[in-house]
Amino acid sequence: MSTPNFIYIGPDKAGSSWLHEALQRHPQVFLTPAKGLYFFDRYFDRGLPWYMSQFEAARPDHLVRGEVCQDYLAHPDAAERMARSLSDVKLMVTLRDPADRAFSSYLHMLRSGWRAGTFLEALTRYPELLSHGRYGTQLERFRNRFGRASMHIAAFDDLQADPQAFLDSLTAWLGLAPVRLDQALCQPVLPAGRARSVVLSRIVSRGAHLLREHDAGALVGRVKRLPLVQSTLYKPLNDDRPQMTSEERAFVRGRLADEVRMIDEVYHLDLARRWGWN
Repeated sequence: MSTPNFIYIGPDKAGSSWLHEALQRHPQVFLTPAKGLYFFDRYFDRGLPWYMSQFEAARPDHLVRGEVCQDYLAHPDAAERMARSLSDVKLMVTLRDPADRAFSSYLHMLRSGWRAGTFLEALTRYPELLSHGRYGTQLERFRNRFGRASMHIAAFDDLQADPQAFLDSLTAWLGLAPVRLDQALCQPVLPAGRARSVVLSRIVSRGAHLLREHDAGALVGRVKRLPLVQSTLYKPLNDDRPQMTSEERAFVRGRLADEVRMIDEVYHLDLARRWGWN
């Protein structure tokens, strides 16, 4: 009964923190306390018994047992590793306009104290800002191994427009009873901000990485969600919030247009029109 049967695989900056909070509150769902075990990308060498042990606390009434890990979609080996390790699992992705997703990831860099330069400079300096938006190529790796019926492909636009309907669609697909969202979850979880202290933010980030390396991801997850920690480390972006320029948006679209076209051709989601990429 403790075998995982649901994984949110990505991408990042597309509501994964919100999803983790929402599903954790469902009485029929068991999620790992830490958002992201990173087993199928960073820590596969820990072995399958270690991964399965993360779900030992699941009860028989937990119809869904799984994790939310936003990095699996982009990792080249994650789909194959999952297929070899799990016999029956449902996968979820939430697709966000790749330009907006990349810019949100850039804001997260600023929030964490990175000296990333302008967004256009960061796009060149950090290739993952673009590569994490190659949805078409990434989805094919999972579709080829798990089949289309095993994948719930949602749109971030729908989460923003109606969080309750977004959750209802997912719970229906998972065969779960519908639940009403707490009012707090009708707002963004971990919104963009700026580090109050670059030095302190970097220390905390490195500390979190070390804790995960020493199998203390659950502690990282609990501490990260504490409001006091967030308010101490970060201040909200208001009038000083960076804005993506038309040149920067065009730069992203020019490099990822084929990926969006591939998604629409294979999955018929009409995302190019919805995102204004036509």
